[in-house]
Amino acid sequence: MAIWIRIVLGFGVALVGAMGATYLSMPLPWMLGALILTAATKMAGSPAVCLPLARNAGQWVIGASLGLYFTPSMVQLIGSNALFIVMGMVFALLLCCIGTFMLTRFAGTDLRTAWFASAVGGASEMTGLAERYGARPDLVASAHGLRVLMVVLIIPFAFEALGFSGEQAGAVLRPDFLNLPGLALLVVLSSAAGLIFQILRLPNPWVLGPLLVVAVLTYQDIVLSGLPVQISNLGQLCIGWALGDKFGPDFFRRAPRYLGVAAVSNLINLALAFGFAYGLYRLSDIAYPTLVLGVSPGGIAEMAITAKVLQLGAPMVTSFQVARMVCVLVLTGPLYTRLARWLKQA
Repeated sequence: MAIWIRIVLGFGVALVGAMGATYLSMPLPWMLGALILTAATKMAGSPAVCLPLARNAGQWVIGASLGLYFTPSMVQLIGSNALFIVMGMVFALLLCCIGTFMLTRFAGTDLRTAWFASAVGGASEMTGLAERYGARPDLVASAHGLRVLMVVLIIPFAFEALGFSGEQAGAVLRPDFLNLPGLALLVVLSSAAGLIFQILRLPNPWVLGPLLVVAVLTYQDIVLSGLPVQISNLGQLCIGWALGDKFGPDFFRRAPRYLGVAAVSNLINLALAFGFAYGLYRLSDIAYPTLVLGVSPGGIAEMAITAKVLQLGAPMVTSFQVARMVCVLVLTGPLYTRLARWLKQA
């Protein structure tokens, strides 16, 4: 079967899933519907594939749309809550330690693989570090894929069951605001930023590059255009399509005990995130659902789009997630070296 036919088939499956989820009134239907049906068909042996640039396109939509929230007042609000963001970074490192203990104790995983598989960072970045430090990149990638899948699926349904409502703090544009020349310039500038971030091999380039450019413009009161809801929906579909495409027929057969322990560890981490967020909620003026998304062990793109669609303080969630990502990316390798040295001496 020609590759373009497989891509068209994959997009069709993702679109049907998104439309079906919309009909069923699921939370985040364009992302979760595409993800669930794509993953289910891929694990059933579907030959469909995801367009390689689909995830980049989806992340660009997220980064550009989130940048529109970073008004001067919102940046000031984030700065006033910097202490809680730092506490979220420390919490992420604690989750890494818990996951490492679970995988080494109950799955018999070697320390280096367990450590990088448990670090709450980007899957591609952690897999790259795993290769550099001699861990098993296949197991690390599998664990992170499972983590993101579980968090993305569990949190929206949990929020719906708990009745969490949106606040839309920091919104700067009406959804129907559209300026076509401004939108074209926005696309060019933000895409160029994403490409530069990618060339420089910076993490999450197609989220952080567009986010930075649009946020700087917004902070300077330069608003070129809003993003039409159709573009936002398509971006969510691309994210769900790309996530679901990672799950092949043999995914859960590769290392069932290892993935089983990783799944239990993810559930524990999620429960701890809900509890830790409640502690921060009692200490701060930040809404509880916003804090849950901010400290949850999901990916930046997935948590940010969840916050945006559910109207749960997207700028604050983004700040928590970006700070955590930087912390984990910078400290994971050196901390592993110190940990391995300490255990060897003990």
